[in-house]
Amino acid sequence: MRRDTFLKSLAALAAAGALPLSAQAANAVKMMLPANPGGGWDTTGRALGRALQDAGVASSVTYDNKGGAAGAIGLAQFVNSSKGDPNALMVMGAVMLGGIITGKPPVNLTQATPIARLTSEYNVFVLPANSPFKTMGEVVAQLKKDPGSVKWGGGSRGSTEHIAAAMIAREAGVDPAKINYVAFRGGGEAIAAILGGNVTIGGGGYSEMAEYINTKKMVPVAVTSGQRLKGSSVPTLKEQGINVEIGNWRGVYAAPGISAEQRNALIAMVDKALKSKSWAESMEKNDWTPAWMAGDEFGTFVDTEFASLRATMVKAGMV
Repeated sequence: MRRDTFLKSLAALAAAGALPLSAQAANAVKMMLPANPGGGWDTTGRALGRALQDAGVASSVTYDNKGGAAGAIGLAQFVNSSKGDPNALMVMGAVMLGGIITGKPPVNLTQATPIARLTSEYNVFVLPANSPFKTMGEVVAQLKKDPGSVKWGGGSRGSTEHIAAAMIAREAGVDPAKINYVAFRGGGEAIAAILGGNVTIGGGGYSEMAEYINTKKMVPVAVTSGQRLKGSSVPTLKEQGINVEIGNWRGVYAAPGISAEQRNALIAMVDKALKSKSWAESMEKNDWTPAWMAGDEFGTFVDTEFASLRATMVKAGMV
């Protein structure tokens, strides 16, 4: 076979995803981050991008931050502009499911392609350093007295911290519809509001808040896990007599309309990235828990989570 004919055949096989990953040229990946800079999805997506390059499966990674509506704005852009693109990825998670349930946007995750669940994490509730309150119990007492006076800060409507706040209210005998929840377009905005004392109490992923907790710029008062987090002295809500437990997780989806071979190639790329030194460093730095699940299994998990989350939100009076 002539050399040019061989190279053309090789290129065709690579484009079809028929070559083993090691024989394919590294891809130029386009990463949709459906949130503003500074939050959990932004951190996760950029960590994954570095890991894809570190693992040698991406030649470059470009990022597009598109915050708002619990990720629905970014999801809409991703679904409408990346059809059939085998190099497009989008970070998502439990927050997006809640946003879809509350916001009822015209797009849905079923229009994109599930690739893998990456991490799981629990949320922490924190007070500004100069808060007159010292414990979650004091916040709940004020909530019972005057629900509107307690300003909760966190991610978009339907985020895990929003759902947790509604569940806390319900457990305290307060109508969840009366809570004063201030939704921000990304973790960075929520953190700024907490640091500035513009909210009474804030919530978010523990990894997002850890830096400010460690430097005493925020006071942690509760975590949403069933048991205390490893190495942390922050009490759970359940320890404080509030029967609420809710977790968070993050994953990655691919574009609509890609082939089964292209999806499998992306799963293999992400799997390889998660075994890189770069990803291990990000996991340790952010205190993420590994939660690998891929392909159809991940798609089924998302469907089940959506139904479960909707039932929880109906019970909490959010929908």
